[in-house]
Amino acid sequence: MFQIVIKLLAALMLLVGVILIYDARILTKKFFGFGDQNEASSGLKILGFVIAIIGGLMIYFNM
Repeated sequence: MFQIVIKLLAALMLLVGVILIYDARILTKKFFGFGDQNEASSGLKILGFVIAIIGGLMIYFNM
């Protein structure tokens, strides 16, 4: 039961990471001013990449 919950959490982390990577420009247009868009979108893409890697590793190693 615990492994199923961990797998679902890892899949959710993987999904959120991929969404952050692909929709970073759209999200920064909503939340940041015009001058901060490039830095904020690259920051969100990096954050999404890290979250996706952590979720993928959790699924791979079955933590």
